Amino acid sequence: MSQLRTEKVQEFIKQELSKIILTELKDPRIGFVTVTRVEVTGDLRAAKAFMSLMGSEEEKAATWQALQKAVGHLRSEIGKRIKLRFTPELTLHLDESFEHSVRINELLAKIKREEAER
Repeated sequence: MSQLRTEKVQEFIKQELSKIILTELKDPRIGFVTVTRVEVTGDLRAAKAFMSLMGSEEEKAATWQALQKAVGHLRSEIGKRIKLRFTPELTLHLDESFEHSVRINELLAKIKREEAER
């Protein structure tokens, strides 16, 4: 499968997932969710969607639970919107890179303050 086609499918799934979560999922537990990236296998049979969640730990847990419950609906909606022979098997994964980068920035700022105090 061509790399360009795989990248286009990944981007399309990312955009459509974002639209579906924003406009169609009516679960009140779903808070602020960002689809950060999607990885599709070369044969387009499986897709990993990485999500970044915002809010308190309780809100994140409730949002994650609601999203896991909605995976079947998300996959069927992607299948309706994408013109592929097979709808990719969708799995959701937490993307904690934002929290990780915030933590690194805090540590760097702390080091900078300590050096300035010396």
